[in-house]
Order: sequence, then structure tokens, then C-alpha cells
Amino acid sequence: MQYTCTPHANTRYNKTTHGLEPKNVDIETQPKALPKPRPEDVSSPDTIIRAMYESISGPAGERNWQRLRSLYLDGARLIPTGKRLHQEDGLQVMSIDEWIEDVQDYFAENDFYETEIVRHMDRFGDIIQAFSTYETRNKPDSAPMARGINGIQLLKYQGRWWIVTVFWVNESKDNLIPEEFLPYLW
Repeated sequence: MQYTCTPHANTRYNKTTHGLEPKNVDIETQPKALPKPRPEDVSSPDTIIRAMYESISGPAGERNWQRLRSLYLDGARLIPTGKRLHQEDGLQVMSIDEWIEDVQDYFAENDFYETEIVRHMDRFGDIIQAFSTYETRNKPDSAPMARGINGIQLLKYQGRWWIVTVFWVNESKDNLIPEEFLPYLW
């Protein structure tokens, strides 16, 4: 499988390290740039992750994009890797607005419900790395049509939690979710 990386306007390519580097982000002006969040959405790691899943889930139609945007730090990245429900395989590095543009037609025409089934978190100070195993359904009570793991980086800053990155891959027959990231049966 071949991955391609699509740079966006807020990224530059570094020839020395052969990688993408984000431009500097002025975090001091961040809260003024995005929609005001619901306080209950950003008060803890649990609430911001729950709000992330709630914001993208629902029947076919428009999502509450302002709520979703309010969860993400300016310059945050959404990075799908591998097979996706609505397009070919590949690696993409997107801003929140680029991701919304990428999925809004699919969500407009399709019911989509993504729920967390297990989470593993590591925290150091005000940063968290969470592995959030999810299941995706086309109806809340239907069988899962996909599952995978979201790697979510969180930051506590200015009295609230921010999503910095969501990096995910869907499970496949060649890439099964390890047992430690699945619910226990007892």
C-alpha cells in the first residue's frame, strides 16, 4: 500500500528532514479565532473526546461544525491513514476546515454514528495521548460497518482542553486491532 501526504496551506516541506513542519501558531490569540465552546465540552479529557464523537455522529444531513471547530486548537491536524469509508486509501494531513470539506458531502447523504468503545490514555502534565478504539455504524443500533483507533493528542491550556491532533486508521483483515485496545469480555 502506498501513502501520499497532501500538504495544506499551513504546512511547509522541510528538505533537510524530508518532512512537513507546521508554521508557527500564536496560541495567545487562539480563543478569539474559533467559536466559543460549550464549557461542558472542554472541561475534561472525557468530555472533549465525547464531544468530538457526538459532533461527527448523526443522521444524514448537516453537522454542528461550529461545535466541532470549537474543540480544536488553531493549527490542529486530522490525519486519516489507510482505507476510509468514502474514498480511496491514503494518508492525508488536513486542517479542521479541510477535513469538514472532505466529509461534508458524505455526511449530507449518509447516516454516520461513531462511538468510542475503549480508551487508553497516558498523561504527562497538561498533555495527553489517547488511543480511542471506535466503532462506526450507519444507524445507532445497527452492526458496526467499521472500527479502528483514533490517536488523539490533547492539551490543557487556559483552563480548558483542546484537541491538537486526531490520527486514525480503520481496522482491516491485515491490520487487526490488538486485544489491549478492545473491550474485555468479563
